[in-house]
Amino acid sequence: MGEVVVFDDAVPTAAAAAARLGCEVGAIANSLVFDADGEPLLVLTSGAHRVDTGLVAGLVGASKVKRAAPDFVKTATGQTIGGVAPVGHPAPIRTLVDTWLGEHKVVWAAAGHPHTIFPTTFDELVRITDGTPADVE
Repeated sequence: MGEVVVFDDAVPTAAAAAARLGCEVGAIANSLVFDADGEPLLVLTSGAHRVDTGLVAGLVGASKVKRAAPDFVKTATGQTIGGVAPVGHPAPIRTLVDTWLGEHKVVWAAAGHPHTIFPTTFDELVRITDGTPADVE
C-alpha cells in the first residue's frame, strides 16, 4: 500500500476523490457496505460502476442484498460512510472486489476517514481483504 493522502476537506464520493487526485473516477475503489441477509458484505467497486444487488446476492448466496444503514456500517467497520477503508474493521468482512479495478495501474481507496485516501492496486486489494474478484455491475 502507498502512503495515505490527507485532504483538508472531505472527499466522500468517488467523483470528489477523482477530481482532487486528477484521475479517472473508475480508478477510485468505492467501499460499499451491504446488508446480505443480516450479515455485512463489503463490495469494493470502481467509482464508474453501480453495484447490481441482485447479481451480488446470487454471487454470495444471499436471498437479499441491500445498502446498509449508517449504523450497520459503523458497527461492521468501525468507520463512517464516506470514508470506509477496505481493511481495519473490528472483524473480517466478506469482500467482493470489482474486477474492473484491475484495469487501472493505481487504484485509490478510502483510508478510514472522509479526508483520507491511499494508493494501492487491484491485486493488493484482493490480497489485503482476502476478497473475491467479481463482476458486480
